[in-house]
Amino acid sequence: MKKRTAALLLALALALPLGGCASQPAADDTAGERVVQYGLSNAWDSLMPYNSPSGSNYSRIIYDKIYDRLAYVHADGTLTARAAQSWESVDGGYGIEFHLDPDCAFHDGTSVTAEHWAETIALLTDGACPTLGRSAFSVLTGTDESGVATGTEALGAEAVEEYTLKLTFKNPTTPEDFLLDKNREYYVLPTHLLEGVDPSEVMELDLWTAPVGSGPCVFVSEVTGSSLTLKANADYQLGAPGFDTLVITVMDKSSLLTALIAGDLDYYAFGGSVTEDNAPTAEAAGFTVSEGTTPNTFYELMLNCETVSDARIRRAVEYALDKELLCEQSTGGHGAVTGTSILPSCESYPGPGETTRNLELSMGLLEEAGYDGEVYTLACTSNRSGLAALMQQQLDEAGIATTIETVDSATLFAGMSDGVYDMAIASHTPSALPLWFVESRFSAENNIFHVDDLTPYLSDIDAIRAETDKDARAALVAELDGLLGEERPFIPLWFGTALHVESNTVTGIDYESSSFCNENVWEWEKQ
Repeated sequence: MKKRTAALLLALALALPLGGCASQPAADDTAGERVVQYGLSNAWDSLMPYNSPSGSNYSRIIYDKIYDRLAYVHADGTLTARAAQSWESVDGGYGIEFHLDPDCAFHDGTSVTAEHWAETIALLTDGACPTLGRSAFSVLTGTDESGVATGTEALGAEAVEEYTLKLTFKNPTTPEDFLLDKNREYYVLPTHLLEGVDPSEVMELDLWTAPVGSGPCVFVSEVTGSSLTLKANADYQLGAPGFDTLVITVMDKSSLLTALIAGDLDYYAFGGSVTEDNAPTAEAAGFTVSEGTTPNTFYELMLNCETVSDARIRRAVEYALDKELLCEQSTGGHGAVTGTSILPSCESYPGPGETTRNLELSMGLLEEAGYDGEVYTLACTSNRSGLAALMQQQLDEAGIATTIETVDSATLFAGMSDGVYDMAIASHTPSALPLWFVESRFSAENNIFHVDDLTPYLSDIDAIRAETDKDARAALVAELDGLLGEERPFIPLWFGTALHVESNTVTGIDYESSSFCNENVWEWEKQ
């Protein structure tokens, strides 16, 4: 116990500024110090990456800086080295070996080894550990569906050499699929500072108020829910960030652009995004506004297949919608209509599918299905009320009656889950995985579309997950997409691209990739 206490005290001493207090933010640029002022519209809810109640992107973007991840995920789905220099599939696709960068080190100077990664996973999968991030490990052998180690077989995380980590999976898994899906959930912890700690007490340690990670930034101080001060990790294996201090300040979303223009911020997450309406304001203030090339939003019309039970009516709804007009009105031309949830950048992209409005076909399907004028509820959030009104008008032109209910986001999703609404407008952040959208929505635990028989969907999803050959997988993805097009449990609307206000004071920012909750801060340079 004395050894552990001494180690924790050393970690705290290294993390805190000399003569400073952990509750005070760092000052602005002084004596030539290069300070990056960074805005965030919501606060993180924990500094321990496996103890976030929300699991939100606002927390992940913080963990990304203090802790290290295996890879860096680019907006187009490509991957480059981070904690791992390279990776390869082994054991017939059931395993992945990650060759770690031997230059990786924790902020206290301790080298990061494969043993640290394996011990991190062993700790978090221990049933006595009260983690909130364990489900990410349920894909590994030796765990149950919730990610708890069963003890009946070896845990699928082992250090095969000092700098080689091997993960073993329940199903064949390509390195690309794993990293695109789970990279933002896996962080290495300083397990050398946790020796002798009972797993049940891990989340209560003072260590997480002044964490020791191995990421590109080192913890300095925090004002809970308000600001976080970090300093550049001069020894980061990919290079030291080109600044001295990073001050992250929480402010209202509507104030981010104003603060940037006023010079109070150098940059804001995520990716300096700006609306079409506000882009001219940024440009008039001397900022460059660029459009992303990779979609960062996916819009869909959720359908309740229990109340809108005939697939012909669901298809009639799709044909009644003028997706081009809806997309133009919502994105200002920064979107592309789609008939699939699969990103165009995905290797298995089956094509955009049917996207053209066809009122005659819509009305024919309604007549064939015996639609009798039932009024459907269309739920939306307040910021999408105009979009809902336009949808309502288009549906009415085909003879489909709707009434709009405006609710908050939580109520909208809860209402769809409970079967309260017939339709709802929703948006999501897509990824380059073919199953990024459907896998979590066609399950007994989250049958949000109220599909009567999930069997054909689950069969196709399982086949895609198990297939590692690219051509064979593409064929299976096309098969699933064909089923979705025929049954239409949800209606894909469009993919949207973001507008980014580029910083005038910090160069090297990868604006688009911030949507994956990772930022290349080691390449940032404060001018």
